[in-house]
Formats: sequence, structure tokens, C-alpha cells
Amino acid sequence: MAKHWADFQYEIYLGGTAGAVPRLPTDLTRLEELAEHRLGAGPVGYVAGGAGDGGTARANRAALERHRIVPRLLRDVTERDLSVEVLGRALPAPLALAPVGVLSIVHPDAEPAAARAAAAQGVPYILSSASSTPMEQVAEVMGDAERWFQLYWAKDREVTRSFLNRARTAGYTVLVVTLDTPMLGWRPRDLERAYLPFLHGVGTANYFSDPAFQAGLAKPVHEDPDAAVMHFAGMFGDPGKTWPDLAFLREQWDGPIVLKGVLHPDDARLAADAGMDGVLVSNHGGRQVAGCVAAADALPRVAEAVGERLTVLFDSGVRTGDDIFKALALGARAVLVGRPYAYGLALDGQAGVEHVIRCLLAELDLTLALSGHRGPGTIGPDSLDGGAA
Repeated sequence: MAKHWADFQYEIYLGGTAGAVPRLPTDLTRLEELAEHRLGAGPVGYVAGGAGDGGTARANRAALERHRIVPRLLRDVTERDLSVEVLGRALPAPLALAPVGVLSIVHPDAEPAAARAAAAQGVPYILSSASSTPMEQVAEVMGDAERWFQLYWAKDREVTRSFLNRARTAGYTVLVVTLDTPMLGWRPRDLERAYLPFLHGVGTANYFSDPAFQAGLAKPVHEDPDAAVMHFAGMFGDPGKTWPDLAFLREQWDGPIVLKGVLHPDDARLAADAGMDGVLVSNHGGRQVAGCVAAADALPRVAEAVGERLTVLFDSGVRTGDDIFKALALGARAVLVGRPYAYGLALDGQAGVEHVIRCLLAELDLTLALSGHRGPGTIGPDSLDGGAA
């Protein structure tokens, strides 16, 4: 019998008979407000903030909320199975933890805590290039659990090559290449506090520990950390990259490659033409382009364009289990969640991240069942009001 994620709610209710209540809200939309009170203004602004006036982040939420689920009745949903195959990997549910950098600004256990939580629940953890912890240390706490590596594509080709070699050696199986951040977007919440963790050497662990990066320094990192930071800042993004450059990544990485930040169907087709394996429909959680199309509004067109050729993933604005249902109905194979688990980490470490994962999947399981579905495979555009519109 498949695991029923929905059983988490009965675990909570039974705990109540002994006087125990959850340490964190089960309405995950409340986590941001709690984190605002727990964290300093700089860190919470960095995690919660978006580009411009925040309109893109709001549009992400509005787009998901605008779609409404149409339940079907009298279907046997006694046994359910949320498992899916994504990029050749068998996953227990259509969920992964999105790459979120510099997690040490929200909790001292940082990326290892989030990685342990993902491993404990069986969902993939995607490590950011901009992590506070070197990729090898994160891999070590995960054992054989599924882990993917997100690449910020540096100007320095040798650093990129080194990152990919290190990630492969450390057991990361899928490469997620972020294309929407060749430079940082205009982020007033960070600008008003002049807060950028990287300039303080936070979120640079993979770079500072990298032999190809170190080869470009006149002195070791510990002898001249300011020079190391400047070296990092000079190579982090590259606005000169174009589609033919993907051939280099394809040569260097023999596993699946997913391009993150795709919002236009023509870009998705170009990804397929370039030999990529998947696209991640995302606007970086509203952090890059002010006034950008909502990710959920872009998803159906991308899925229609390349759904037979590429694996289509989704992030940006996901806060609930029904959000995941809607993204699957709109054409995603699986969904990534970012800010909610960062808030869970801030509030309760590894246990907080596990709480977020279990809440999301319990709610997804219940939403599926109560809408007449036994698994993700039967969800489609007709599961939503207005079909694919």
C-alpha cells in the first residue's frame, strides 16, 4: 500500500489528545509573518523581497489563486499514490526543494538542515551554487538521497567546469541551470539596507572552496577575504551568454540538464533544440524582473510547446498543496517550493523544513482525493475551472 501523506493530519489530531499541538502553523502562508518577527530586517528582506515594488511576486500568487479546482465525485480514492517519475528518477511525490542560497542568514544549520529534511522525507534537495556550505558537506549529510545541483553560470569557464566535476563526484544527479540571473534585479528591500550577503563572504562557500576559483587569487582566501569577494563578484554572472554556449554544459555534464527561468514557449523550444532535458517555468519567485508575467500564467503555453520533448517543472508562488495541484493541472510534471521551507528553517531548523514538506504533501494528497484523483497522473486542464485558460 502506498504511503498516504494525508495521514499527517491524523498524527496531529492524535497528538492533540495528549495535549500536543504543532510548533509551526499548518497554514504555511502564515510562516512569512512569523519569520519577520524572528529574523533581522536584512535577512528577512533578502528572503521575502522581490524585484521593484513586489508586483511580480504578488502576480505569482494571484495567478495561482485565480485558477479554481473542479472536484469530481463518486470515484474510488481509497488508495492513492503521489509518486512520479521525473527525469528518470522515481520520486515519492511531485515535489522538490528549490535552490535557495545563503541559508545561513536564516538559521545556523543552513543548507545541511534543509538537505537532511528533504532526505528524511524522500524529496529531492536542490543545492544552490550560492550556498553557505560547500556542496561536498551538504552531500555528506544526505547519504544516498536524491540531490540536484543548481548552477549560477560563472564567467570563468574553469570555475564552471570545476563546479560540475565536484557536483558529479559528490553524487548530484541533475543539473539545474539558472538563466534569469545574469545580473541581480532591482530589489529595493535589499537596497534600502545596503544588504547583500555575498559582499560579506556569505553564500560564497562553493567558490571559496574551489581550486579553480582559488587559482585566480593572488593570496589564499583567508589572507585576503576582500579580494576573494571581489573576485567572486566579478565572475558570478555573465550577461554575455547565449544559446550556443549551452553546448559547453552538455559536454561537461552527462546527466539531465534543466534550464531554470523559462517563461516563453520559444525559449522552451530552443532548450529542446539544444539537447536539454527539462525546463523550469519560473520567474525566480518574483525577484528578478519587475512587471514580469506570473509563472503560472506562462506555464500552460510552455507545457503545450514542449511537453512531449522536455520535462516541465514549475516554481514561483507555491505556498499550499492546492497550488501544487494547480501547477500539475497546468502542465508541470513536478513543483519546486522555495520561500516556505526557508521560513520553516528559520523558525525551527530541520524540523521546520520537514513540517513544511509534510504539510504541503498532506494537503496535496487530500486535495487530490477530495477532487476525485488517486494520483497526479489523472490531473489535467479539465481539473480546473475554465480548462487550460
